[in-house]
Amino acid sequence: MQRRGAGLWWPWWRQQQQRQPPPPSIGSRAAAMTPTSGGIPPGLGGRPAGTLLLLCYLNVVPSLGRQTSMTTSVTPKAEQSATYKDFIYFAAFEGSVRNISQVSVEYLCSQPCVVSVEAVVSSEFRSSIPVYKKRWKNEKHLHTSRTQVVHVRFPSIMVYRDDYFIRHSISVSAVILRAWITHRHRGGDLKVTWEENLLHAVAKNYTLLQAVPPFQRPFKDHQVCLEWDVDYIWNLWANKIPQCPLENDVVAFLDFPYASSGENTGVVKKLLRFQNRELEATRHQRVDYPMFTVSLWLYLLHHCKASLCGILYFVDSNEMYGTPSVFLTDEGHLHIQMHLVKGEDLAVKTKFTIPLKEWFRLDISFNGGQIVVIASLGQDLKSYHNQTLSFHEDFYYNDTSGYFIIGGSRYVPGIEGFFGPLKYYRLHSLHPTQILNPLREEQLAEQIKLYYDRCAEVQEIISVHTSTAQVGHERQEACDLHNSYLDLRRRYGRPSTCRALPWEKELKDRHPSLFQALLEMDLLTVPRSQNESVLEIGGRIFEKAVKRLSSIAGLHQISSVIPFLMDSSCCGYHKASYYLAVFYETGLNVPRNQLQGMLYSLVGGQGSERLSSMNLGYKHYQGVDSYPLDWELSYAYYSNIATKTPLDQHTLQGDQAYVETIRLKDEEVLKVQTKEDGDVFMWLKHEAARGNAAAQQRLAQMLFWGQQGVAKNPEAAIEWYAKGALETEDPALIYDYAIVLFKGQGVKKNRRLALELMKKAASKGLHQAVNGLGWYYHKFKKNYTKAAKFWLKAEEMGNPDASYNLGVLHLDGIFPGVSGRNLTLAGEYFHKAAQGGHIEGTLWCSLYYITGNLETFPRDPEKAVVWAKHVAEKNGYLGHVIRKGLNAYLEGSWHEALLYYVLAAETGIEVSQTNLAHICEERPDLAGRYLGVNCVWRYYNFSVFQIDAPSFAYLKMGDLYYYGHQNQSQDLELSVQMYAQAALDGDSQGFFNLALLIEEGAIIPHHILDFLEIDPTLHSDNVSILRELYERCWSHGNVESLSPCSLAWLYLHLRLIWSTILHSALIYFLGTFLLSILIAWMVQYFQSMSASGSPLVPALASPDPTASTASPAVPPAADASDQDQPSTTNNLEPRS
Repeated sequence: MQRRGAGLWWPWWRQQQQRQPPPPSIGSRAAAMTPTSGGIPPGLGGRPAGTLLLLCYLNVVPSLGRQTSMTTSVTPKAEQSATYKDFIYFAAFEGSVRNISQVSVEYLCSQPCVVSVEAVVSSEFRSSIPVYKKRWKNEKHLHTSRTQVVHVRFPSIMVYRDDYFIRHSISVSAVILRAWITHRHRGGDLKVTWEENLLHAVAKNYTLLQAVPPFQRPFKDHQVCLEWDVDYIWNLWANKIPQCPLENDVVAFLDFPYASSGENTGVVKKLLRFQNRELEATRHQRVDYPMFTVSLWLYLLHHCKASLCGILYFVDSNEMYGTPSVFLTDEGHLHIQMHLVKGEDLAVKTKFTIPLKEWFRLDISFNGGQIVVIASLGQDLKSYHNQTLSFHEDFYYNDTSGYFIIGGSRYVPGIEGFFGPLKYYRLHSLHPTQILNPLREEQLAEQIKLYYDRCAEVQEIISVHTSTAQVGHERQEACDLHNSYLDLRRRYGRPSTCRALPWEKELKDRHPSLFQALLEMDLLTVPRSQNESVLEIGGRIFEKAVKRLSSIAGLHQISSVIPFLMDSSCCGYHKASYYLAVFYETGLNVPRNQLQGMLYSLVGGQGSERLSSMNLGYKHYQGVDSYPLDWELSYAYYSNIATKTPLDQHTLQGDQAYVETIRLKDEEVLKVQTKEDGDVFMWLKHEAARGNAAAQQRLAQMLFWGQQGVAKNPEAAIEWYAKGALETEDPALIYDYAIVLFKGQGVKKNRRLALELMKKAASKGLHQAVNGLGWYYHKFKKNYTKAAKFWLKAEEMGNPDASYNLGVLHLDGIFPGVSGRNLTLAGEYFHKAAQGGHIEGTLWCSLYYITGNLETFPRDPEKAVVWAKHVAEKNGYLGHVIRKGLNAYLEGSWHEALLYYVLAAETGIEVSQTNLAHICEERPDLAGRYLGVNCVWRYYNFSVFQIDAPSFAYLKMGDLYYYGHQNQSQDLELSVQMYAQAALDGDSQGFFNLALLIEEGAIIPHHILDFLEIDPTLHSDNVSILRELYERCWSHGNVESLSPCSLAWLYLHLRLIWSTILHSALIYFLGTFLLSILIAWMVQYFQSMSASGSPLVPALASPDPTASTASPAVPPAADASDQDQPSTTNNLEPRS
């Protein structure tokens, strides 16, 4: 398939062009006439059919830039016997483009004719642009050769350099000068359009003028005198030639392994246009003739469990698959799909299958209609399979009109395995030997392979052991006589174990912990399915290990528990994988091993373990612990958990708890934490039984969501919802119970009663109930008009669920009275819902920010990560870990509290990071003994880089930078920045500490003053800045009359007054006056003593008990915890 050229004037030439190669360049002048005998025309170098070949060649001349000229004579059949034939040719006096180029046109007309001359320009972005036109008639001078001199004037922007008036000259790739003759009786007339005139031409001629590069052109003399300042500025940059940006077409989509869980999430990448104009022109020209190469490393665990699984595919601006789209089939073949120029799609499947549990590199190169697919194994790239596919269709390829997805998306699940380095060559079709894409992170890749090799062995041992034990038990039951003694023994005796399996000694030595666990386990209750039995045994091993870790001195047990956690991880129970990742990354009573930490974190992420995925997302979001900073990769992990969070909240089962922002520094909040037998819970229960609606509502919320230390108990919560709804007139309880009845959560569905209660709550003005009525008409009645009516009303009342639901109507194109989908309006409603805390609305906004396919949501990967992280951190499984840590802290179980807060903090949630740092401050001996990291520094430092970090964390980091901490050196500049951030958040201690630094002689940089909105021009000296800082400290502090800030402000002003007095003449007068009084008093005193004759007794001065020394400021206590309640979702849940 040949590339389509730009500006093809005669379609029948296309076939000739495809069959014959382009002719060589000829001279500046070609023959004018074709001999009647069909001989070789003069001037063509003796080549037959040279003229036709040259015409075909000039069809693509605008992009080749070669200087040729050619003359073609076209003679009607009726006049082929005539002696004189029409011809036209010209010779440019100057071979290059100038402002005015003189061209001599020689022609001959056998009939009255019109002669036309036209200059056509091709630039890097457009082709065949006419810039000059001229034509004239010839009716008298027939059968006679005539010569006409034409002055061709070209636009200034393609002739001169940029100057003060010509701001944007264009780069011209080719300038074609063409002329033709048209007979009057065949449509030649001055009133006929140029296109029609050219269509009926009887003789044509073309020549190519040499385009001058922009910076080799002269400056134009505008005959204008510039002002002296303008002329000076112009001369500064007049002769400067700008450099093209250093850019190539190689894009590294991935540099670090990505764990793909086989779910509907993946890495989103978007390519921009080239800044280099030549590269961008090349990319634009290859829209219908793609030339690119994809090279990626893969480690597959399974073939696709669906019909197709995503590897790498392009999604265009219309949310349709584009070129290229590469998928994996359920049989292990590659499915490659392309979008055609004519609007259809074309797909092909490879003959070979992809290897499993082996690192291999997949190289796919496109060269027009030819696709080459090569799979190479191992580091040495040993050839595995290759296949060449050829097509006769034109592919449409525009890699900037959408975005790429690596792995899964909402359209298709991803593969199960790992992605290695992925490189994308945008403009080159390369052979594997030309591709530079080695397997980076070789040690990590090797560890992944070794892990799954070991796990295959572990799973085989478990499967054989379990099946053997179960079969043996069945045979024993068939042979044993049934009597009461044997029944009692089976029911209450020790479980039977299998001790006679013929395992090899070497295998037992490699897996001692596994065999120990299997011998101590009752295998008769394990499911018979191999996958289910392996996972069940892994869960049992994990629970046994965690029980040992939760003991009084559980951290002592970590080294002995690790082998059991490894076996559990191999069984696919990836909570154990996350424990191992945290132990190795933090050095929790084990030698710190970053490589092993990465391994188990990736393995857990591939297994869709929620905490592991959040750990990976956080590390890539911040670029810490040797993980590269990659927001798109971070979004892939966070979005996976964020999409599961609302589903987990709707699930009433599992180890979940509501994620509460409870800080260990806040004593008041800690006092109200309770359990089912706690005083707070028992008091609420007593009040609820007496009919207190507020107590009933709070008690039901605590039981339904598992809040405030109470275990999740939906059944008990529903009883209180029902009691409150039927006995009181509280609209919130009525609404909550209506939702329970609608969904049948813990109670039989009763839609009729639920609707009555919902209407009752709505009549009382509860906006959640108004939204619920809209949900009812949408879900059950399919009445979109009524649904939209209620949702619009609820939205006016400030309900975020209603905003989200209105967005869904516009997204699906079913909003009453509006035809078609309105993605822009849907996005606006989603954004409004997200601002109100709606989870699904937040997810849609994060998706829009990562893809950038919506104009109102410009692409912002960092913002997409922040929004997805916000939702993921509401996951109930994370809340369960945080709650276990909090309960252990309240019970004084320091080992268990440290363990669970480390597990929670490594997911990146800020409240657990600051709480863990607080524990390490309280028990530095515990942290120093068991943690291999600087706990206080690490987690306070992590917390200050979070969104909305608490001000006390900035103060702590400011103190650590000021004094230095362990192996961290002192850094006064960073200390000032931390204090300034705390001050900006409204913390009076931040202002106070900044003032103390100035008192000690430190200088506050101007950018910090600007940051605090302190104008350096108004506060030019330290005294003025001190006064401003103390005043702000006083205004942001407590209302007490004698706060440290007020005392410091008063002390500053007293010093200023005293300093003023010391520098005035009044001090001399006062000193003389006081000295005179003192002398007079002493004289009078001695005179009186002499007169009385009494002996002198010295007076004893007592020390002043009120004297005190200044003490360092103590930061105020942390703010009360922000008890965020989960918002009502589109699926509707009882309010919390």
